[in-house]
Amino acid sequence: MQRRLYRSQSDRVISGVCGGLAKYFDIDPVLIRVITVLIILATGIVPGLIAYIVLAIVVPLETSKATETKEAVRENVEEFKATATELGRDLKETFEGGPAQTEEARRHRRHVILGLILLALGVLFLLGTFNIWSWLHWAKLWPLILVIIGVIILLRARRR
Repeated sequence: MQRRLYRSQSDRVISGVCGGLAKYFDIDPVLIRVITVLIILATGIVPGLIAYIVLAIVVPLETSKATETKEAVRENVEEFKATATELGRDLKETFEGGPAQTEEARRHRRHVILGLILLALGVLFLLGTFNIWSWLHWAKLWPLILVIIGVIILLRARRR
C-alpha cells in the first residue's frame, strides 16, 4: 500500500499541514511544527510562509475525495474561503457588538480587541527584529502606537 501525504483533519493548528507531515513521516507533530517555524524564520519569513501556503493549497485534506490535484486545490480553496468568511463574520460581530450586549459579552469583546492589538504589535516588533522594514525606526513607532491606542480609548470613552 502506498502512503499519501494529506493535511490532517484532526491534528491541526492552522490548516493541518504539519499534522499531515507528522503522520506521513510517523514523528511527533510538535517536532514538525517547531521545524516549520524555524524554517520560516530562517528563510526570512516570506519564502517559508509561501511554501507553507502552497502546501496548504496543494496537499488534499485527509477526508478529501479528490482524485486529481486540480480537484484537491479547488476543495482547499473552498475550505479556506469558508474559514475566512467565518472569521470575518466573527470579527464583525466582535467589533460591531450591539446595545443589548450583556456585561460578560462586552468584557469578552474588550479582551478580543486587546488581544488583536497585542498580536498585531507583537508581529510588527517581531518582523522589526528581522530588519524587514529597515527604513522604519521602531524607536519612533512604538510611542506613536501608544498615542493612537490612547486616542482610541479616549474617543470611545467620550461616546458613552
